[in-house]
Amino acid sequence: MKEVKITLVKSVIGQTQRQKDTVKALGLGKISSTVVQKMTPDIEGKIKKVAHLVKTEEIQEV
Repeated sequence: MKEVKITLVKSVIGQTQRQKDTVKALGLGKISSTVVQKMTPDIEGKIKKVAHLVKTEEIQEV
């Protein structure tokens, strides 16, 4: 299964509560925080909902 590195690049201040909750559910807190998640349909949907706040990178498998 592919993995993706997700980084919060924009503040959640001024965003809807639903978007704030989605960012928190991804495991992100402050700006520049980064997490590595397995790319499941659930995670993919969350990333699409907050795409304007995060940067994603696919991690190459060894």
